[in-house]
Amino acid sequence: MKKMFVLDTNVLLHSAQSLLSFHDNDVVIPMAVVEELDKFKRNQDELGRNARMTIRRLDRLRQAGNLREGVSLSRIMPTVTGNLLVRSASAGAEAVDQKIRQVFETDLSEHSPDNRILRTAANLAAEGNRVIFISKDINLRLKADALGLEVMDFEFEKTDPETLYRGFREMTVTPAQLDRLYREKALPLPEGAEMFVQEFAFLQTEDGKKSAIARCKGDKLLHLLENLPDGIRGIRARNREQRMALDLLTDPSVPLVTLIGGAGTGKTLLALAAALHCTVDKNMYDKILVTRPIIPLGNDIGFLPGDKDSKLSNWMQPVFDNLQLLIPEPEGKKTRRVTPEMLLQAGRIELEAITYIRGRSIPRQYIIIDEAQNLTPHEVKTVISRAGDGTKIILTGDPGQIDNPYLDGSSNGLSYVAERLKGNGLHGHIILRKSERSELAALAAKSL
Repeated sequence: MKKMFVLDTNVLLHSAQSLLSFHDNDVVIPMAVVEELDKFKRNQDELGRNARMTIRRLDRLRQAGNLREGVSLSRIMPTVTGNLLVRSASAGAEAVDQKIRQVFETDLSEHSPDNRILRTAANLAAEGNRVIFISKDINLRLKADALGLEVMDFEFEKTDPETLYRGFREMTVTPAQLDRLYREKALPLPEGAEMFVQEFAFLQTEDGKKSAIARCKGDKLLHLLENLPDGIRGIRARNREQRMALDLLTDPSVPLVTLIGGAGTGKTLLALAAALHCTVDKNMYDKILVTRPIIPLGNDIGFLPGDKDSKLSNWMQPVFDNLQLLIPEPEGKKTRRVTPEMLLQAGRIELEAITYIRGRSIPRQYIIIDEAQNLTPHEVKTVISRAGDGTKIILTGDPGQIDNPYLDGSSNGLSYVAERLKGNGLHGHIILRKSERSELAALAAKSL
């Protein structure tokens, strides 16, 4: 039987492409959803953009036919052959089972848009359709299930946190193979082994006495990572994952790097150390651009005093905390507090709000997007597509600490990019597991 997918408002706000994600099945937009989209269409953020795009598509389909009866989605995308329908909660109400009708009359007030959306789905199911209710609202999914409806989260653009690409793997090799790797700086992939381009391998002998770290660069060879005895900017890797991360962060041939890790794993510190090393010390880039989502994303920050940089400095304080460790003290002075003003006046670092990234073209810059787990897949795509010639982009974040109410550990843009681009030679990725901030911070991250 052909499926009929009823979409909640939050699905369309999460991704305007959701209309086109169900192939040859029918998609139903409840009238209450259209009403809620109208409330979001004036927002100057990603939610407003998705609302406006969805409304325009609905209007385009309306011009091609009758939305009440259904219009083929092939009018928008030829490969999608299902129909789109707009239904009200009252349509087909007479077919609803008496018990379901009583639930709406006693427990689920139809003054609530959510309940009118549920009523629409229940009516369609009562007419004999195979209805699947799609929502990113857990509570609404629970209510739909209690009404006997099939329910799903919106799975497109989602990843499985349990199987997320780590960026490295462990291999057992012979002592002779390790000796060859150290001698020739490269080693053919062991027979039968398959690796993604830019994936690391932690190689060790069976007895665990000898080991090495190497990276696969697409030529079927494992290239040895040389030790950095002095580190960069005084920062030394404290574990193997940090060593891998530093290798990616300082390699100009890998223009996109994603770093995922919990609190204290060194994501931001490593990224900033590499940025200063590559930009100030090596002059590989013109400047450093640092940005992070302002949650709620896109809200006006004009209520803060000062110009744009002064306002942003309040959101960027975690970045400046790390920079204090990386910028050397001037000679003849015992102490100095690094302030946002000092860094901005030097001209080698720029602050920007994610809100203002759209439309820019950014060449020869080292871009760090901190807290990228609060971005949607579309927002991450928008940021990455701003990269001009010679630009390197670093996305850092922890999918376990998401403030965006429309995202979770499997639907955020950071995890999506890490999984979707694995194996592409332009992208490198590492998951940092061990907290190195302090013993207390490690205990909190692990046990609380």
